[in-house]
Amino acid sequence: MSSPHDFDFLHGEWEVANRRLTDFLQPGSGWEEFAGASHCLPFFDGAANVDEIDMPYLGSKGLTLRLFDQDTRLWSLNWSSSGTGKLFPPVTGRFEDGRGEFYGVDTHDGKDVRVRFVWSGVFASGARWEQAFSVDDGASWVTNWTMDFTRPKAS
Repeated sequence: MSSPHDFDFLHGEWEVANRRLTDFLQPGSGWEEFAGASHCLPFFDGAANVDEIDMPYLGSKGLTLRLFDQDTRLWSLNWSSSGTGKLFPPVTGRFEDGRGEFYGVDTHDGKDVRVRFVWSGVFASGARWEQAFSVDDGASWVTNWTMDFTRPKAS
């Protein structure tokens, strides 16, 4: 059952290993890998948080606002990119058995897509996030971006 503390693991500083498809809808398009750094702050006693990820390779930053709805027990994840300054449509979902799945709808390159975010492998010093798109209403998915989060090593 989801709770306002599902994302407590994410609070603080992270190093992020990104891997993404060069074409988000083409599984064979090839992968690019690059580093990033993220910082997450909690709000509302854990029922909300904001993180910013810096991706120098892309020349941009991203921001996620996560909100826990006390009535539905669902999270909404709201993403924005410094490149556009726009808020993308949210994905909503929950954690069950240590895995978070979140779904929404959007467009990519003019095509309607279903979007899936998955949080898995969650522990104090690491976690994995992945994004997948579907152009056939969820019958098949193309995983197009993964992020592996690890705590920075002490200097």
